[in-house]
Amino acid sequence: MTAAQRSLIIIVHAPALMDHDDRPTAVVHAMERALPGLCLGWTTSEKEDLIALPHRDEWVAANLISGGFPFLCNDDDNHLVTIAGLENPNGLAAGSPPHFEVHADMPLDAVGIAAAADVLEGVAEGARAVWGHATPSGYGGVVAQQFRHPGDKPHIPPFGLPSLKLPWDGFTPEIPHFLGWLNYWSDAAARAIGFPDPARDAELLSRSRRTATGGWVVQLTDAPLDLDNPAHLDALKRAYERFPEIGGRAAP
Repeated sequence: MTAAQRSLIIIVHAPALMDHDDRPTAVVHAMERALPGLCLGWTTSEKEDLIALPHRDEWVAANLISGGFPFLCNDDDNHLVTIAGLENPNGLAAGSPPHFEVHADMPLDAVGIAAAADVLEGVAEGARAVWGHATPSGYGGVVAQQFRHPGDKPHIPPFGLPSLKLPWDGFTPEIPHFLGWLNYWSDAAARAIGFPDPARDAELLSRSRRTATGGWVVQLTDAPLDLDNPAHLDALKRAYERFPEIGGRAAP
């Protein structure tokens, strides 16, 4: 991938891995199914040399260390796709236990955009995630500025977006911490924020779909979220207005 290419970042949040957990391989298989022709059959050395993994699934199962799974990628520098899992020592809410996160990265090109919802759904369902998102690279920096830290007086996030509570300042584990371009909400997360309400969510439902486990993939805008596009910014602000629970801005 060249420096000029942007990427799509997929992150999902799920309960911590257990002994002999099969979710890491389920996640990898799901991403390969969602992107035709993808083979996540390589990892890298400490010197970033590619290492082929002819028995990838067995290798992943044998290397579930520190609550996650190691970095995997394809063998295509011009269309690089990566995935890894880690244990986040922070809980999804105040007082909750550490949780399992999956991070994936793929090019934000026509193929990636077309497959984005399938990739998010597959990775999230494979991980049995509580919630997750897919957003263009760079958006995380905006979200970071939305979180209100002690001493932020006044706290003025960019683009007129709302202030969000830090996860350890409140929440229940089912409440998403913020909104992305594509949002995965498990059945529990959707119920916690009151989605869907047919009378209020007609626009969102036109770009949403139900998953096999009863969760939802909810897409805010047709094209990848671009906050310099006034229509996209308005859509994001409307979604935050609709779901004040997200980001801990209202009691669930």
